[in-house]
Amino acid sequence: MTALGILYPGHFAEDDYARIEQLLGSDIRVDLVRVEGAEDAHRVDAPREMGSPERLAASVEGLRLAGAETVVWAAPSGGFGYGWEGAQEQVRALAVAAGMLASSTSFAFVHAVRELGVRRVAVGAPYAQDSADLFADFLRAGGVEVAGVRAAGAGTPEEIAGWGEAETLALARAADASGAEAVVLPDIALHTAAHVPLLEESLGKPVLTANQVTVWEGLRLADRRVNAPELGALFTREPIVQV
Repeated sequence: MTALGILYPGHFAEDDYARIEQLLGSDIRVDLVRVEGAEDAHRVDAPREMGSPERLAASVEGLRLAGAETVVWAAPSGGFGYGWEGAQEQVRALAVAAGMLASSTSFAFVHAVRELGVRRVAVGAPYAQDSADLFADFLRAGGVEVAGVRAAGAGTPEEIAGWGEAETLALARAADASGAEAVVLPDIALHTAAHVPLLEESLGKPVLTANQVTVWEGLRLADRRVNAPELGALFTREPIVQV
């Protein structure tokens, strides 16, 4: 049994993780612990409070008790909002507090792009333009070329959590850009676990989504390789990249 720990802000698309766990097989467990007082806000001034070392450290005890082997901080803006160096410090502090290997969804996207063997991606974010641009800058800092950034400028995470297949597909199509080898949708409030195959078939290229890459990152840290085509091209590639 491999137990993955996920620190999750809010109550938006948490059911994605139960679906992903089911698709991965019976020997993988995904333990979700909510970070109290944190929300995956779509504002550039929110991430530092949301992802503070003290707030994350206070939430890891539940994962240790559950027997988690790795931990991933599942709040993209709570990672990339710190910038590349700041996000690295955040993950190091989380690893020390948790006593296990740690990462974040922001780094998961960079690692997943490398795993796919692509260089240029298009970004489709429900965020406002300033937050979407910060995420694109983070990808660039990780060596990823960004062919285009589409910011939907949607409202609250609660609203995004209400999006269905049609809205998610519309965002992915609007984001797709000439020369992009993959499309990235960086919002954990977006339900995507049931839609990745459709998105990839419609666009004709890999699609990376926040909840999908978060679980994949936990597996990568645990050095587990899982073939799960229902979760997209990312879960059909080997070997998993090393940090």
